[in-house]
Amino acid sequence: MAIRSAVGPDWRLSLTSPAPEAPVALHSLDIPATVPGCVHTDLLAAGLLDDPYVGLGEQAQHWIGHSVWTWTTTFDLPPVAEPPGGLPAGGVRRELLFHGLDTVAEIRVNGQVVGSTANMHRTYAFDVTGLVRERDNELSVRFDTVYSYTDARIAGTGDMLRTYDEPFNLIRKMACNFGWDWGPTVVTAGIWKPVELLSWTGARVESVLPRIEVARVGQDGPATVTADVTVRRAPGSTGAPLSLSATVAGAAATVTVPAGATAASVTVDVPDARLWWPAGHGEQPLYDLRVELTAAGGADGGPAAADSWQRRVGFRTTELHTVPDQAGTPFELLVNGVHVQVRGVNWIPDDCFVAGLGRAEYAAALDHAVEADVNLVRVWAGGIYEKDEFYDLCDERGLLVWQDFLFACATYSEEEPLRGEVLAEARDNVTRLAPHPSLVLWNGNNENIWAHRDWGWQERLDPDRPWGLGYYTELLPAVVAELDPTRPYWAGSPYSGSPDLHPNDPQHGPSHIWDVWNEKDWTAYAAYRPRFVAEFGFQGPACWPTVRRAINDGPPVPFGPVADAHQKAERGTEKMARGVLPHFPDRRTDDPDTEMADWIYLAQLNQARGVKFGIDHMRAQWPRCSGTVVWQLNDCWPVTSWSAVDGDGHRKLLWYALRAAYRPRHTALSQAAGRRVLATLVNNGAGPWREPVSVQVHSVRGELLVDTPCTVDLLPGSALHLPVDLPPDAGHRTRAHVVTVRGADAVLARTLTAEDVDADLPAAGFTVSVLPRPEGGGVLVHVMAHTLLRDLVLQADRLDDDAEVDDQMITLLPGEDHVFAVRTSARADDPRWRHPLTVRCVNDIVKG
Repeated sequence: MAIRSAVGPDWRLSLTSPAPEAPVALHSLDIPATVPGCVHTDLLAAGLLDDPYVGLGEQAQHWIGHSVWTWTTTFDLPPVAEPPGGLPAGGVRRELLFHGLDTVAEIRVNGQVVGSTANMHRTYAFDVTGLVRERDNELSVRFDTVYSYTDARIAGTGDMLRTYDEPFNLIRKMACNFGWDWGPTVVTAGIWKPVELLSWTGARVESVLPRIEVARVGQDGPATVTADVTVRRAPGSTGAPLSLSATVAGAAATVTVPAGATAASVTVDVPDARLWWPAGHGEQPLYDLRVELTAAGGADGGPAAADSWQRRVGFRTTELHTVPDQAGTPFELLVNGVHVQVRGVNWIPDDCFVAGLGRAEYAAALDHAVEADVNLVRVWAGGIYEKDEFYDLCDERGLLVWQDFLFACATYSEEEPLRGEVLAEARDNVTRLAPHPSLVLWNGNNENIWAHRDWGWQERLDPDRPWGLGYYTELLPAVVAELDPTRPYWAGSPYSGSPDLHPNDPQHGPSHIWDVWNEKDWTAYAAYRPRFVAEFGFQGPACWPTVRRAINDGPPVPFGPVADAHQKAERGTEKMARGVLPHFPDRRTDDPDTEMADWIYLAQLNQARGVKFGIDHMRAQWPRCSGTVVWQLNDCWPVTSWSAVDGDGHRKLLWYALRAAYRPRHTALSQAAGRRVLATLVNNGAGPWREPVSVQVHSVRGELLVDTPCTVDLLPGSALHLPVDLPPDAGHRTRAHVVTVRGADAVLARTLTAEDVDADLPAAGFTVSVLPRPEGGGVLVHVMAHTLLRDLVLQADRLDDDAEVDDQMITLLPGEDHVFAVRTSARADDPRWRHPLTVRCVNDIVKG
């Protein structure tokens, strides 16, 4: 019998060895602690730390990562029944199971050292059988500073190259904890996942690896589930025969585990399995898989339970098609035999203090992805292997998961002790995550192979010293092949599939596009014809409530010490300002409120337009380009970044652009330099798309100049390209026209054929009326256009921090109207609904 009991909850935190910069008043600190948690959140809860997310608070807490901390608690032993008759006696085994320790820890029980750790990303079990007593056992976990550990690694095996000054690549800890170009340096310590006392007799289940096979690819019907089980037997025992059973989807099977054996497999035949599909392609049925280990000798003479394991699984196949073709090397993800057009986002840790993330926090963040028609989330290599709740939610929502192994933007030692930690970490997490049907790809690293080629690393590295490539091409693929053979593995992103090819060649495998943003305007996306894009993006500021909360040195303005502290990208604000100017006039004002409002509107709008332009261009190349993964969905704190949802959970204009660009039935209007306007309609939905459409051209004054009807009849996976006929004088650079693709019931796409600064836009003319929503909980804001209104935006968060608008960036022709549905506590009669900084459009900016 195995019993798992939580340890705690009465934990305390003490400052064992303060850094020189630590406040003197905290040197004798001893406060209540929360587990799971970390030092920062405990100090915040006790009122002893200013919020690192606000103002210059980040700079005042760096001493925390240079200090030594200790968590302590006491625990009692739960009673455990004698082993069943079929198992040998030998006493009760007691093990402490730590699901996550961050990071360099020494564990003591009743004053005796039972183990030490140096890896945030794995589970540790320590046998304490001979050390514990029935009551009042003392447990302490002391965390040394990670810098002492990394200094010792440098002294022992030498330093390694990396993109940031902090030693994130010398220790198996969340890399972005040390700062990134969107994140603060908040070097945490603590027990970030639960602690359990495992009490057992005779034998227990140590691990289960389910392997799922579907008889007919892409069809419901017969399938098998094979559970490969590792059995832990009590030390000093030869063991006895055990019975291993598995049940799933109403089917069951049982095998015998011979005396002394510590591994066995049981296969269950499932006659009527329903397939699990990605969002937009079908449903996501999930089945409970239960594995039980039993022995003879129960109270009624039958079998007695020794231990059990249970997870949800789904039936599906996944393949990665990378066979070279005439155009290069494709990177095509097939689920149940269907080539899925990837509409993805990159995911970073959703908070700097990951211990506090649970199902509710993950659900709120992932729902942003689901509601934007995202179908894949890439868990990026500089963060963590997320908690089980994250993957459970992806299973339920049909979100595909691309999982990076945790190696990012650096070289890594392949010597001990790091190599042993990497191997243990990989085996631990592949085993933990293998049951999830949403997980469809393992990826070896982020940008390391590319960096070795292009970032000057080859010239600076000792040619005889391994730098990490062996992990990506040997160790990690071997672990996946052994433990998770039904799931594909790729060595890195970007990576072209061969050492003979440039790792970031857009014609081969997944590529990253970062010259756009760093060096070029977003219109340069038009020059790319990639096979798959795993990273690209453009920066934009956070939303108004988030900016107002974080920038606390006076009225928020785009530039200044606090604003700069919340912009981590090198010359990031300069690049944003430079990126705005080709498209909008240089808007200056002496009023701080107007200055910040204009900056948020224009910079967010430019970010949204740029990323949508890139997605539209790449989706129009389907199936040659099989997917895009935008950098990035979320933020971990209030910051100016590439995210679609800011650090406080507010949707930036980019989120609305993603939703428009990621519709399964997608219409894009594009005009490469010197070329004809082109309308492209792509059907990546589950069924055919049949609809009458018309392609219209209007002047900026609203006159209809061209109206061309046609019929869309597109099977899933097909595309239609429609050249747009502009009037003869449309070649003049200041002669802008409005191009619209209308469907049967809605505008499918609309664009302007010139930059706003060149378009001779009219002064905005419109009327606004506001009514309570009939169903309650908000208002309806009705805008009637009397002139062309370019990218109309309702900044409802100027009235209510938590206001949420259903749509944004609406371009209206004269005589058209739009109703914004707003979830808000603000009243309909609030006069601020009609304030010029609440209802915005580009016309106002251009006309000054």
